[in-house]
Amino acid sequence: MNKRFKLLLILAFIVLGLFTLKPTYTWYKALSDDERAFANESKEGIREKSQIKATEGANAVIELVKSNPDGDVPSEYSFLVDIAKEKYKEADLKAPEKWTLSLVLNSFKDSSDPVNSLVNLRSAFETYYSNIVFENKGLKNEILKAGLDLAGGMSVVIQVDKSSIKIEKEDGEFKTVDELTEAEIADAVNRSLEILNNRIDEFGLTEPNIRKQGVDQILIEIPGDYDPAAVDKFIKGKGRLNFHIVNSAKTAELNAFRAKNGHIDAPDIVTDEYIVLGRYAEDRYGIDQFQDYVVLEKEPGLSGNYIKSAGVYRDSMTGGTKVNFELGSFEGKDGGDIFFDFTSNHVQEPMAVVMDDKVKSVATINEPIRSQVSVTGFNLEEANNLALILRTAALPVELEVVNMQQVGAQLGQDTIIKGLYSILYGFLAVMVFMFIYYKGAGLIANIALLLNLFFVIAILATFNMTLTMTSIAGLILNVGMAVDANVIIFERIKEELALGKSRAQSIKTGFQRAFWTIMDANITTLIAALFLSQVGKGPIKGFAVTLAIGIVSSLFTALFVSRFLFDVGTHALGKKTLSIGWGKK
Repeated sequence: MNKRFKLLLILAFIVLGLFTLKPTYTWYKALSDDERAFANESKEGIREKSQIKATEGANAVIELVKSNPDGDVPSEYSFLVDIAKEKYKEADLKAPEKWTLSLVLNSFKDSSDPVNSLVNLRSAFETYYSNIVFENKGLKNEILKAGLDLAGGMSVVIQVDKSSIKIEKEDGEFKTVDELTEAEIADAVNRSLEILNNRIDEFGLTEPNIRKQGVDQILIEIPGDYDPAAVDKFIKGKGRLNFHIVNSAKTAELNAFRAKNGHIDAPDIVTDEYIVLGRYAEDRYGIDQFQDYVVLEKEPGLSGNYIKSAGVYRDSMTGGTKVNFELGSFEGKDGGDIFFDFTSNHVQEPMAVVMDDKVKSVATINEPIRSQVSVTGFNLEEANNLALILRTAALPVELEVVNMQQVGAQLGQDTIIKGLYSILYGFLAVMVFMFIYYKGAGLIANIALLLNLFFVIAILATFNMTLTMTSIAGLILNVGMAVDANVIIFERIKEELALGKSRAQSIKTGFQRAFWTIMDANITTLIAALFLSQVGKGPIKGFAVTLAIGIVSSLFTALFVSRFLFDVGTHALGKKTLSIGWGKK
């Protein structure tokens, strides 16, 4: 591998690291506190604030036009000019050379309905503000987060609804709450705890604390600022997905009855063999909005119990999101056979996809379907959450959130600051020692150390890891191991120099002799770290993952980057001597 290729490879990794860390820098440094707080709002909160800001913005523009109609458009409202240009283009009109406030406002006017003009302007503002906040919200999913001990997070206490625990007695009846034993309640809690652990792992919540609390409660602590509605949904999400046939005639009859009477209490229309559920569609904020009522056959053609696995895909034809389900067996019955018979008997009839008692989509059955089911009606986030819940199994009991609140950092602010300063001072002390003791070679080691730290943090950010004190401890341990690798290499090089070999030969032989010593020590530690990352939970897992990443990175910087820098001095700069300690040349 020639030196030019090595340089390009190192630069490529640095550029990739900078690209990976850009969202983290933007979130913590470029965005204001208000912008971050806005992005941390729930969907309902984002909608409410966007609408308020839109009204304020529209009113401000109208006041500006009244006071100075021919004035320039302020920079904060420049997006309105782009919208005005599009409106002129759609109307096949020639756009003015200079856009004034009055010209921009006129582009939103509706001659047939003056009131609608203000609505159009508000809508433009709302779209602009909501797009910004959703962009920032997406940015938040790509950043390196601070853990519970450093920045706090969300604490959720959930309780098992004992009345939902189903324990069959000998006579075929089910036990009541008063008849449940402590062991039966504990078993239900433990099963729920296991499923929630799996959900949290797949949901992407890193470094959570989840544990049993008391007899029938579970405590979950999640680092960072999470949307309470989203957390509540994945914790309590039942994942009940059923497929029902739609009775189109009765649906039309019920909606006509509702339009006339204002309610849906119509037993003559909806008899015992039917149920009425609302059909919902999500608005631009991802919030379910009621559309109309649908009359369905009461018995589902297929229940979600037969779903073996679920995956989220992009529909190449429509560009929308679809969820593919693979059917398996349940209680000795094959879901594929059941669904094939069901769809065969209802070809050309509408079928509803019902999730947690909400009709998400209705589609016509064009042909019999066996084991692969593809449904639409979900946005990407909802489809991913649904697939996750179905993959991790349904909860055995009903759960209710008893308490949900934001919590501060587990470590005090003074403790955090002192801890971070001690880490910084330790790192600087190592760099000073390496420079003093190994001189020029020590400078190379310090460059490699800085790059190692940069690469580790970039990799952690790539996988959206959470940085805790234990993770930082893994980083510091990695610094020590990286220094150790450089010390071994330098001592081998010094031995070669003592034998009277040239700079180039000493460097080559020194790296060769140190290679397996370094690899043996790091590989054994890497195996331990990987094992610990699989069996560990929470902070222990964070420490192990950070250590494992650091080992791989330190091997690259110590054996590849350091060697490259030595070779640059030898071949590119033509140096004959080597500064690698006192009395060594």
